[in-house]
Amino acid sequence: MRLGAVLMASGAGRRFGGNKLLHPVDGVPMIQRAMAAVPAELLDRACVVSCYPDILTLAGGRGYVPVPNPDAAQGQSASVRLGLAALTDMDGVLFSVCDQPWLRRDSVERLLADFAAHPDCVCALGWRGERGSPAVFPRELFPELLALTGDRGGGGVIRANQERLRLVEASASMELQDVDTAWPATCSD
Repeated sequence: MRLGAVLMASGAGRRFGGNKLLHPVDGVPMIQRAMAAVPAELLDRACVVSCYPDILTLAGGRGYVPVPNPDAAQGQSASVRLGLAALTDMDGVLFSVCDQPWLRRDSVERLLADFAAHPDCVCALGWRGERGSPAVFPRELFPELLALTGDRGGGGVIRANQERLRLVEASASMELQDVDTAWPATCSD
């Protein structure tokens, strides 16, 4: 089974006040924390979709396929389509946002293992029955992902295929929290 990953790193960070992915959390920029949680070596191919040249350069240096996103203003769907276009030969693709600085590699490894055991399902990280991100989608759902438009990610595809959803419990609730506004960059969890 061939598995890929798309790290979506094109957000404008309007509520944050700029490119939040370079903002340090516990001394490490969020984009580097995302790459540590979803390292390229766990997958057959992993890409980072971004409109930021410095993030694309960093991605290429860490073993990810850098995918420029000239359509970032279209919202999440552009990142989904561009990333998936680089991975259409995979059996499953994990999609992860890059503003969840407490996401852990061991949770991602469990998520990938669950998908490998259930390759017809959508496997998503969750906490106490609530779905979160990242999620792994099987090849059969790629056409639905490629048809997304606007500021929509895979959530709509999951809702349309609810019977295929499997939740994998995160190690802590903090893993599923994203950062939308500037705040003190430390974590106590």
